Amino acid sequence: MIDGLESSLRKWAGETLEGMGISGERIANFAELEERLMANMRATYSDTAIDFSLNPRNMGKLESPDGFGRVTGPCGDTMEIYLKAENGSIIDARFITDGCVTSIAAGSMVTELARGKSLVEAGKISQGEVLQALEGLPEESEHCALLAADTLKEAIKNCLDSKRGRGERPSKELFV
Repeated sequence: MIDGLESSLRKWAGETLEGMGISGERIANFAELEERLMANMRATYSDTAIDFSLNPRNMGKLESPDGFGRVTGPCGDTMEIYLKAENGSIIDARFITDGCVTSIAAGSMVTELARGKSLVEAGKISQGEVLQALEGLPEESEHCALLAADTLKEAIKNCLDSKRGRGERPSKELFV
């Protein structure tokens, strides 16, 4: 994983610098700038958070989801989560966000945590669990984990409501 993470991080650093008009052809110390950017990222985020932001899992929409949630956080980032459920368990979970790298990491992680769990179990995934799974986030970015957990809860509520509308009854009520 480290080699893949290193490669992803180097690619991100190069693209970030090139996006600012700084390229290897124009700047003699491009490699040094790239290394500094990578070191800053590593000093700020865990390897897990970096990996889940640069290589997101479950990103994208699901066609005909059983549940959908959309939440806009206090920072203005919006996240959407789409669920497929069968026999009371989440068989697929996807997300999209217009947010920053920490929103991407949190959405990616919360969908990984939810997959395979019952709707009731997944409804109990908290901000703290997302933060723990990501091995922490900077304090100013912890709200992204809350956004992900809240969006998952909205998608689960929507899933349960749609199942009730079709005459299905969940085995337990959700959310403590």
